[in-house]
Amino acid sequence: MRHIVTKNIQLTTSLKTRLLQWARQFEEVVWLDSNEHSDGHSSYKAILAVDAFTAIKTDSKHAFEKLEEYQTLSKDWLFGYLSYDLKNDVERLKSENFDGLGFPDLYFFQPKKIFLFSEDEVTIQYLQMVDDEIESDWEEIMKKPEDEAHDVSEAIKIRLRTSKGAYANKVGKMLRHIERGDIYEANFCQEFFAENVTIDPVRSFLHLNEISTPPFATFLKLNTHFALSSSPERYLKKTGATVVSQPIKGTAKRLIDPVADGAMVAQLESDPKERSENIMITDLVRNDLSRIAEKGSVTVDELCKVYSFKQVHHMISTIRCKVAEDVTPVTILKNTFPMGSMTGAPKVAAMKIIEELEEAKRGLYSGAVGYFTPYGDFDFNVIIRSILYNADEKYVSFSVGGAITANSIIENEYEECLLKAKAMREVLERV
Repeated sequence: MRHIVTKNIQLTTSLKTRLLQWARQFEEVVWLDSNEHSDGHSSYKAILAVDAFTAIKTDSKHAFEKLEEYQTLSKDWLFGYLSYDLKNDVERLKSENFDGLGFPDLYFFQPKKIFLFSEDEVTIQYLQMVDDEIESDWEEIMKKPEDEAHDVSEAIKIRLRTSKGAYANKVGKMLRHIERGDIYEANFCQEFFAENVTIDPVRSFLHLNEISTPPFATFLKLNTHFALSSSPERYLKKTGATVVSQPIKGTAKRLIDPVADGAMVAQLESDPKERSENIMITDLVRNDLSRIAEKGSVTVDELCKVYSFKQVHHMISTIRCKVAEDVTPVTILKNTFPMGSMTGAPKVAAMKIIEELEEAKRGLYSGAVGYFTPYGDFDFNVIIRSILYNADEKYVSFSVGGAITANSIIENEYEECLLKAKAMREVLERV
């Protein structure tokens, strides 16, 4: 049982900073922030969950089965992540590429303390064992300094796991797979990294969020593993019997001049390559959802709609379906994971080629962070535009990628990767 207290308060930038500075004392932290984006689907402006009462941490073997049992038995709020490599639990696949981060494949925890922010109030839910700490914690949060000094490396030099020449060679191989008809589209990613470095995760996240202000921002701390995410993409949300997916495919840069920026939007909206990428992934998501949906309920609410963010314009489609009451939340996730926007079509063939050509294990990158409610609803983002950090190993990494189709021009695809990498690189090289 949880003790619930509601307080009237506006979620200001200052309060967000104080909450994160307070939260960093705990071994388990998840902060989810919509940054004032209103898409008609989000249930909260922001959520903070800290301090595990129980937890599940596992590799990919039987991972969804273990999560099903944990979620069913707990019947409580659960926060955590699904790594991309859970593909190996869903299909007969493998992950053998280099892994400098060492994140577990799946990690969820049942928090003792939760803060749910709506338009002008916060609902605080504490397990009864700690409910006498609500007022003292809130007082501590309100008094917390906004900036606390922590040791960081003087300068970080970002290295490329894949050289530009190797990238061109690998994308060329992927294009030959497409020409042969092995696949229609695949998301090819590359890793940027630094070794023997120390960063301040909270300060770095706040900087990244300020640069990007995305709708699915995430700060995740699980012991010495951190994810600092400026994700613009929702993977999947369940509300009652309704499930919504919002894949992104199609990207264009922002321009300072408003007229030129508007022209860039119009160009993206009509670009045949970008539209074909998006439509292929929309069809893949429709197919995934049809596995668990009530017959005839899968619909496309928006197709190839362009949304503008601080760094880029993105083309997003929204797909919806209804699920029967006896379809469990974890069953829905397992039948749609990994998300189509980060794999390709056909999905399994694309994932095999991705494993063959990429040089780093994706891990949490292109996985999902989110939560389950006590009532079986959930909301998960896609972990892209994210800095991943192993504090023990002093290894920091971010990956970027894009959809390769028959119409892809290798140089343009590489430039798109650099555009997507810009914010993370700026944060890390200026610590």
